[in-house]
Amino acid sequence: LEEYHKKKAVNHLRANLQYMLKGQFVANKSITEQVLAQNRGRKSKDQPPKKAAKKKPEGTVFTEEDFRKFEREYFGRP
Repeated sequence: LEEYHKKKAVNHLRANLQYMLKGQFVANKSITEQVLAQNRGRKSKDQPPKKAAKKKPEGTVFTEEDFRKFEREYFGRP
């Protein structure tokens, strides 16, 4: 019976609660906000969709003068 009482589980709840309530440390609001912002939106469903890059209208590399020059050389027209 004495062995049973020696190995019996001890409830430390009251002592742990007293220990936790004794130290009233509260983090800065800025630090709390940083931690919350870091953990917010890590899942892909929480992130906003990425915006597609706008395509620039493709312009021609050749000028009108280049086309006229090509026309003269290729078709033989003045």
